[in-house]
Amino acid sequence: MTYRAKKNFVSILPYAVWMAMMLLLPSTPECYAARTLVTLVLLLPCLVYLERHHGVIHRNSEFLPELVWGALVGLAVFAIWVWPEQFAWYRRWFVYGDGGTDAVAEGDMVLKLVRLLGSAFVISVAEELFFRRWLLRFAGFWWMVALFAVEHDRWLVGAVAGALYGWLALRKGLLSAMIAHVATNLALGLYVLETGSWQFW
Repeated sequence: MTYRAKKNFVSILPYAVWMAMMLLLPSTPECYAARTLVTLVLLLPCLVYLERHHGVIHRNSEFLPELVWGALVGLAVFAIWVWPEQFAWYRRWFVYGDGGTDAVAEGDMVLKLVRLLGSAFVISVAEELFFRRWLLRFAGFWWMVALFAVEHDRWLVGAVAGALYGWLALRKGLLSAMIAHVATNLALGLYVLETGSWQFW
């Protein structure tokens, strides 16, 4: 495998495995936990490789601005994700499918915690490697936004999120986009657990 092919492979692999398992396994909390574990096992060495050879996650004097920008954009995306749900027209035209699964509500607290941590710290990072590190370079900004939108049942806010994360990755670095995505998913997960808005999960 060439150097470039290996770089692309480690950016794609965790997300590809996550999506394959999502298609093959039932939508149960137990299967979500299995997907999270398998993806985490793949994600960690991929991140180590990318940092060692490409400096993807760099700890230097710029880390604080990256953290602040990431947190602010991530919380803004969370607000954009949740706020339009109050409008029936939005749910009719800009959300496809029922969204979420009642199986999450029926799971015990351990499985809900796994869901929270998996959503916030595993799949968000895997998606950033795929969409903002690989796809953004391979297909361009707007194709990345479009594909990120159709990956989500809330496609309009998915497009907005993809555009904001993409802008952040280009202007502030991939680490900022990762932090933003983590912040969004963590805030959304805590909101779901607090309010019982399982449609988001």
